[in-house]
Amino acid sequence: MNEIKSLRHNPISALLAHPFRPFFLITGIYAVAVMLGWITFLFWGMPIPVGWAPVQWHSHEMLYGFVTAATAGFVLTAMTNWTGARPLQGHKLLALLLLWLVGRLAMWFGGWLPDLFVAVLDLAFLPVLGIYVARVLITYNNRRNFILVAVLALLFAGNLLMQIGLITQKMDLLYLGQQHGINVITLLMVIIAGRIIPAFSRNWLKSHGDNPEAVKTFRSLEIFSIGSVALLLVADWFPLPIQVKSVLALLAAVANSLRLVGWVGWKTTREPLLWILHLAYLWVVTALLLRGVAAFIPVISGSVWQHAMSVGGMATLILGVMTRVTMGHTGRPLKLLRFGLLVYIAIILATVLRLLVAAGALDFRLGVSLSALAWIIAFGLFVILYGPVLMSPRADGKPG
Repeated sequence: MNEIKSLRHNPISALLAHPFRPFFLITGIYAVAVMLGWITFLFWGMPIPVGWAPVQWHSHEMLYGFVTAATAGFVLTAMTNWTGARPLQGHKLLALLLLWLVGRLAMWFGGWLPDLFVAVLDLAFLPVLGIYVARVLITYNNRRNFILVAVLALLFAGNLLMQIGLITQKMDLLYLGQQHGINVITLLMVIIAGRIIPAFSRNWLKSHGDNPEAVKTFRSLEIFSIGSVALLLVADWFPLPIQVKSVLALLAAVANSLRLVGWVGWKTTREPLLWILHLAYLWVVTALLLRGVAAFIPVISGSVWQHAMSVGGMATLILGVMTRVTMGHTGRPLKLLRFGLLVYIAIILATVLRLLVAAGALDFRLGVSLSALAWIIAFGLFVILYGPVLMSPRADGKPG
């Protein structure tokens, strides 16, 4: 009996009890590591044998390293709710995590390894994840969520493009893979956020004596919001005039802004775990709007909307989801841990500072350094505050 009790309180056993645990923890750790690596490249000239140009390496590891870890943690966890399947855990979960880690190590030390070998190691994770997700959804006849398998396949395609671009030294493929990655992750965000934000908002309003029916969703608007982003993704594969793509981005911005208004985020301002999700989606809308007007207002560079989407939309949504899921899925009250608000403040500051730099309103070296520091504080605090929770058994004694 004592041996069983000891096993249950083993941090490694707890960490491998559910997919969100190790993947969310590694997401926070890697977010800090990749930002430190980028800054040492950029300003200190510290040689790290990545084998890539620093800018492309930074983009690749943010899109296909950092984001894929968070995506795996969320999708693998959400699947258990959608299907009733047992969560991936133990040695199998560890094997998947190590596969992701091997890819990251290959990308950090690629300068010492053959390019093709690095590409194979880096590319292996997403197909394995996609095949596992597809198998579970098919087994439990959950075809409704098969769109996520398609999104994972599209994400793999973008990673493949970047790797081929590096091996062949074709910069157009590198840039296409980067742009494709941003578009696919944006599509993933509008799909996932469209499910969780209105549902969480309704539940919170109901539990606080407010009218949950105030949260509005319309099927036609949902289809158009997701479809417009998907259309923009497809358009970027063709040499269309920039004005055409800008109009598509504006249509996506309008559709998703109407969607966001329907979720009545202003009614949830008393709950940080909710308003951070609404804010993250507002950054997605803002990024689409900035991309849309960039063709008509030349002073708005592409870097502005890209950082609004990546730092504002992606990173903020990831932190919002991770802080909420960590508490809810470990049997703890749905509220921020003490000092947790600093995580949100730091990522907001990182976004604003990076956009000021991209807009030319702040000195590049100073602004990027401060933004990077705020980013490191945000994810470092997540690891410090939520790491012990992720490595502890559920508070209610249930498995998982």
